[in-house]
Amino acid sequence: MTAWLYCGFLLLVTFLLALDLGVLNRKDHVIGTREALAWTTFWICLALLFNVGVYFLYENNVMGVATTLGTTSTGKEAALDFFTGYLIEKSLSLDNIFVIALIFNFFRVPLKFQHRVLFWGILGALLMRGAMIGAGTALVMRFSWAIYVFGGFLVITALRMLFGGEEPPDLDDNWVLKAARRIIPVTDQIQGNSFFTTLDGKRAATPLFLVLLLVESSDVIFAVDSIPAIFGVTLDPFIVFTSNIFAILGLRSLYFVLAGLLDKFHYLKYSLVFILLYVGIKMLVTHHLHIPTWVSLIFILTCLIGGTIASAVRASRMAAEVEEDDEEGEEL
Repeated sequence: MTAWLYCGFLLLVTFLLALDLGVLNRKDHVIGTREALAWTTFWICLALLFNVGVYFLYENNVMGVATTLGTTSTGKEAALDFFTGYLIEKSLSLDNIFVIALIFNFFRVPLKFQHRVLFWGILGALLMRGAMIGAGTALVMRFSWAIYVFGGFLVITALRMLFGGEEPPDLDDNWVLKAARRIIPVTDQIQGNSFFTTLDGKRAATPLFLVLLLVESSDVIFAVDSIPAIFGVTLDPFIVFTSNIFAILGLRSLYFVLAGLLDKFHYLKYSLVFILLYVGIKMLVTHHLHIPTWVSLIFILTCLIGGTIASAVRASRMAAEVEEDDEEGEEL
């Protein structure tokens, strides 16, 4: 019976995406900060409202959702798992935003076309993540040792983030771009908001299609990190799926809010490192030590708030130093 819940949720997501591109953003335009903030607030409030729905679904065991895994989850436990998973996915998406900004800058994508690329990128991400979550859940449920593999992978990923340096990816040498250019001709110029056009009488891709491919491939890479992380909170497939989807639904608007401010969040990288380390270690000891979800939530919130405050202090200090240097220059 839980299949009906998934169908209902997917219908809700389809309706929201159709409303977004088909009605509210039918015409290409530049997404300003105020509009992006409004959309970001909308998606966050919608996720919180859905979380209230999760509470009532599990508290009343609607369609047997609370007993999917053979154990009964209360409404409070399910709501806490959803919110913690949503927060993890949302925080880990910050690195994805940085890569998307890098891709747009590399191809010089006009601001008014960026929303369209992100829309189709998110749509593809929904499908791929759904498949990855289904496969990951089946793997963990069938082989209990898989949780150790995911945990170890997260620990290694966190250490690579910590000691891997700050070098941005080299898009000129990207294998996705090389493969795409071998398979289909690509025009030199962006052709409006079109992904495909005609070149010398033949079907050809535009650079905007290459941008979409890179956005999709980058999301797959980040999903490999983020999806195992949520398994450290819960193995309930409905909670894992819905919290993950809600986190990436708001990724577009969050991009337009943060894209120009990413360099000011210097210490958030370390927040993400600590979150991944914590979740990875939690998964490694899961069969020996039970850590309540509320403890994980407090730890994640502390990391994010601490990283944000430290970044703000650093940015303020650097701005003050620049101002002092300007004043000294004027005196000379």
